[in-house]
Amino acid sequence: MKVTETSSLYENLESMDTLELLRNMNAEDHKVAPAVKEKISAISALVDQIVPRMREGGRLFYIGAGTSGRLGVLDASECPPTYGVPHDWVVGIIAGGDSAIRKAVENAEDNPEMAWKDIQAFGFSELDTVVGIAASGTTPYVIGGVKTAREKGLLTGCITCNADSPLAKAVEFPIEVVVGPEFVTGSTRMKSGTAQKLVLNMISTSVMIKLGRVKGNKMVDMQLSNVKLVDRATKMVMEATGLDYPAANELVLSQGSVRNATEYYYKNQAGS
Repeated sequence: MKVTETSSLYENLESMDTLELLRNMNAEDHKVAPAVKEKISAISALVDQIVPRMREGGRLFYIGAGTSGRLGVLDASECPPTYGVPHDWVVGIIAGGDSAIRKAVENAEDNPEMAWKDIQAFGFSELDTVVGIAASGTTPYVIGGVKTAREKGLLTGCITCNADSPLAKAVEFPIEVVVGPEFVTGSTRMKSGTAQKLVLNMISTSVMIKLGRVKGNKMVDMQLSNVKLVDRATKMVMEATGLDYPAANELVLSQGSVRNATEYYYKNQAGS
């Protein structure tokens, strides 16, 4: 039996009071980060393959179904505002299409040919990477997608929460984070979902840092899409240049990003 389907370590959940429920869930959550830690070398190996491909114009695709697909879409959708990259640099694809983000699409994950068709809608090259996300490691949509991608010469990886799964066997760089039985038996949106989210954060963040989208520890290319982010950017420019708030704010608004504002300032300082 898959670890993700084994019975919860806790019985009679309905008889627990609220504090007991929450404490037990939290106790299980504490097992996730150590399980991810054990797989850092595997995550690093995948990242070090993705980066040079993306430097040459490749893209990163996440494919998944249900919770796994939603987590991939979430991670991909956060890259443009956080790092100022084009929307097609990191692409999240969920079985059943975007409507499945909010509402489950019946049998969408059972078609092993559909993921590759979904990828083809974006075009593809051998510089691209496809990361299949499936807690079970047995989702036909995901397995079929990575198998075809690998046959076409794309780099393939996966994130799964069962050891020795068909998905892990289908890719070059498997990441298997085994977090144990879920608090509610089989509810992989819990610990498994948390583990997948942590790994996705690690992949996309480290890739973007290595691609130069972070300077020091700052998101210098973030999109200035609201008052909070403009304020954050202004304070970053103040720190980098020594300007006061009004001057830094004016520079940020005129140049459109922390990077541009800082570079403009020092270019003009050098010329003055």
